Amino acid sequence: VNQVANLTLVSSACDMVSTAYASTKDSHPYVRSVCDAAEKGVKSVTKATASCVQPVRTTLEPHVAAASEYASKGLDKLGETLPLLQKPVEQILSDTKELVSSRVADAKDAVRS
Repeated sequence: VNQVANLTLVSSACDMVSTAYASTKDSHPYVRSVCDAAEKGVKSVTKATASCVQPVRTTLEPHVAAASEYASKGLDKLGETLPLLQKPVEQILSDTKELVSSRVADAKDAVRS
């Protein structure tokens, strides 16, 4: 999970979502109340289930570690073949807009000719 979260694309997307969430909460008092209640509920459920889940975590730990190792190797390979994962969302959007604008301009030129 940490390796995925550390990908530039994922990290920047999470930052954007977090900023939008905080901004929405700050701008709308009723939404803030609902979000605050939901956050408290999630924290309470997390605390309540932590001790119940521990025996299952202990049993599954070796399997999770093996799956994590396999996933890590796959992510490394994916990162090599998709350099897009190392770019922030803002740059991807900017590059995409630039590419689309260029293609539209090329199409317009072709139609005019």
